[in-house]
Amino acid sequence: MEREMKFISNPELKSVRSDYKGNIVIAGRFCNSLIKDKTPTWNAIKWKLSINPQKEEKEKDDFSLKVIVDSSFKDNKDNVIIWLGHSFFYIRLNGIVYLTDPIISNLPIVKRNAANPYIMSELGKVDYILISHTHFDHFDIPTLEKIIDSNPNVEILGPLGMNTLLKDKKFTSIKRQEAGWFQTFKTENNTVTFLSAKHWSRRGLFDFNKILWGSFALSSSSFKIYFAGDTAKELDFFSSINSIYNGFDVCLIPIGSYSPRFLMEEEHVNPQEALELFQTLNGKCFIPMHYGVYDLSDEPIGEPIRLLKEIAKENDILHKIFDVSIGDPLYIDQTEISL
Repeated sequence: MEREMKFISNPELKSVRSDYKGNIVIAGRFCNSLIKDKTPTWNAIKWKLSINPQKEEKEKDDFSLKVIVDSSFKDNKDNVIIWLGHSFFYIRLNGIVYLTDPIISNLPIVKRNAANPYIMSELGKVDYILISHTHFDHFDIPTLEKIIDSNPNVEILGPLGMNTLLKDKKFTSIKRQEAGWFQTFKTENNTVTFLSAKHWSRRGLFDFNKILWGSFALSSSSFKIYFAGDTAKELDFFSSINSIYNGFDVCLIPIGSYSPRFLMEEEHVNPQEALELFQTLNGKCFIPMHYGVYDLSDEPIGEPIRLLKEIAKENDILHKIFDVSIGDPLYIDQTEISL
């Protein structure tokens, strides 16, 4: 087995950081740092064998996300962001449509808790699909197939190694690009760059960290959007991102699936950490995601958004939190964001 450390990137793509050597690979697996990442298997087993201290509170939590069907966005060309649940967003910027981590399915053992406001064909023309990483709740083959059915010319932008999961004949004619951290994809009209995140990847028993993970910056000449994918707290990563972009107009940041901390702190931020991430990125608008749709962890399903608002209020930044409903268009322009 290969044991040496190396740094890899896509030689066909440009980097926004001239000092970055490429993503760290140790023994054939991507790593967050110079120390080889350990599989979370044993902590996951410990979690399954432990008692949830919030079990009673979780059972009593009747939180549910509001779902709105408002197809007016299809009748105009305005810049718009629509949350479609979990980490799935419809983003139209300068007439180009992006979908992030699309999923409308049930997970293998977890059912979806919110209705889908649209079937995929109702979204109209889609130009790019952005994939942050390949966990099942972010890289859903059935949803991708539905999008491709009505958008055969769509292009998939994702991390190094992603193509190993796109071998089915359904995807053979679909354009795709892979990038390492800080590399910019070849796209039209807007700039899309793959950025760092502290996370991991796995689809099966033997592919731990064989595929990279990350986040995205999506920018036009007048507007900057950050999509975090999944990440743990690693403020050095986000300080580096902010040093390049000097703030974002909109930050799409996860807030859920954070308990128990002995397992989740290495892969998911909690609401407090999500706000720290947002402030490190010098964001203007925080749209929370990755909560309420799939019950993946120990905290009560409505706790993430409640805590986020409480902490934001204590820090006098509640006005920066945009608690959008699933399916509700959020229109954006150069100077303001309006619900």
